[in-house]
Amino acid sequence: MKLHIFLLLTVVTSMHLIMAQETNSFPVQARIENGIIEGNYDTHTGIQRFFGIPFAKPPVGELRWKAPQPLDNWDGIKETKAFGPRPLQTMVFGDMKSRSSGVSEDCLYLNVWTPAKRNTKDLPVLVYFFGGGNVAGDASEPRYDGESMAKKGIVVVTTNYRLNVFGFLAHPELSAEADYMASGNYGLLDQNAALKWVRKNIAAFGGDPNQVTIAGESAGSIGVSQQMASPLSKDLIAGAIGESGAGIHPTMAPVPLEEAEKIGAEFAEKIGYATLAELRNLSTREVYELYNESQRFGFPAVLDGYFLPKTLPEIFENKEQAMVPLLLGWNSAEIPGMAFTQGPYTSENYANKVKEAYPNEHKKVMELYPSGSEKEIELSATALASDRFIAYSTWKWFDLHRKNSDQPVYRYLYSKLRPPLKDNTRASGLAGGTIEKNEDAPPAPKPVGAPHACEIEYCMGNLHLVDDYAWTADDYKVSADMQNYFANFIKTGNPNAEGLPQWDSARGKDNTPPVMVIDTESTLKQATNEARYEFLDKAYGNKR
Repeated sequence: MKLHIFLLLTVVTSMHLIMAQETNSFPVQARIENGIIEGNYDTHTGIQRFFGIPFAKPPVGELRWKAPQPLDNWDGIKETKAFGPRPLQTMVFGDMKSRSSGVSEDCLYLNVWTPAKRNTKDLPVLVYFFGGGNVAGDASEPRYDGESMAKKGIVVVTTNYRLNVFGFLAHPELSAEADYMASGNYGLLDQNAALKWVRKNIAAFGGDPNQVTIAGESAGSIGVSQQMASPLSKDLIAGAIGESGAGIHPTMAPVPLEEAEKIGAEFAEKIGYATLAELRNLSTREVYELYNESQRFGFPAVLDGYFLPKTLPEIFENKEQAMVPLLLGWNSAEIPGMAFTQGPYTSENYANKVKEAYPNEHKKVMELYPSGSEKEIELSATALASDRFIAYSTWKWFDLHRKNSDQPVYRYLYSKLRPPLKDNTRASGLAGGTIEKNEDAPPAPKPVGAPHACEIEYCMGNLHLVDDYAWTADDYKVSADMQNYFANFIKTGNPNAEGLPQWDSARGKDNTPPVMVIDTESTLKQATNEARYEFLDKAYGNKR
């Protein structure tokens, strides 16, 4: 009953927000490649909003598990005033909120916020990819809302892309029917299709097609790293922002096509529909339920020889990536230390877990992530768990681009602790937002840093749309600073501007590269933990 009431209140609140927006709006039209669309022009904010714009044919029927196909033109005026359906997914992360109109295979829609006036042109553009492990997420989530960033003079695009079994299944028969002789990566090809749409259409919204910065968090950040590496996308972007994640081992790295096809074929065999014809003949419900029953957590990206011809380290080391400015970083406590220790923060337990994970290098690991008091162990375990989870892969992306390009690379460490939740019956979720608190669970330890995904509403200027936390003046200050850094970077390729602490780029030969520690008082510091990442670089076999 509590859940039903909560869902009803969420829907009512969202509807009130939308109705309040439209009370101040009048219809406005834009002519794009396929026809005329109609959105809303908010007279209070000066921002035009176009929601639910299709950017490819619905990937249904015979187009299920195919690369996105170009849209047909339409006659008349297509209304684009409501978010399109989000990609098929279950509640993998119960903390994600959505404003979209349902869940569907027919999900290839994007949203545009623009501050353009009648004669405005050549505004910088931001294209943002949502996070969610390539199994969940939605371009309509309030924390990704583009209006606040649009007020900075930027055209903002958020886009859906296919997920889980619908977005990443590879199969020998799928490869055989594709003209590029590979399969999988459909979600990444959707992102590429959205970028192609932006290149062709963003001028209609006052945007400059040659000044497009892509950004994303977690799986969205991994997508940014892969679009930056892909020969299909690298010429479509002028800058990149990554928040916690890159597609580099051990973080959701692509696998060889043969391996991906084997995984897909075994999945199809296990669910009882071995052939492509049988799989395509299944209803949405059947695919959805069979995938959920399999208990798979998605499918890997693929070294398909098309979208990704090589691993990211190989592409960057060969200097084949997009040669653009890069701003990236991670959070100070991406994941709790218990994710590594699987038990109490005692010297014995910590040492045993380190030996288990690094039997031949445990002494070195204990030097880099030292033991001591319970608090010291908690901090070391948190650092090690976070590095193994997602920080190292992001560091490797940083290291590759600064050493294999002549472009500026800016690195941050997001460190602002979140304020308390307003509702003490809720708990912070793993991917942002909140979930219902388990009354039988022991009290959560006090945070020792900023957890995964918590920076999204800060950098996008959307604290006011995320009402779970008791935001303070300090939170709004951090948000203003971080959003301004991002906005400056999107506009110029450089985050710096008057009134902000100076943020220096990292050079390829820097042994202690500069890191902007983003907090209530943001400060540029020299990195003190490079030895950790150099060690992990060898441990994961990514260092040549």
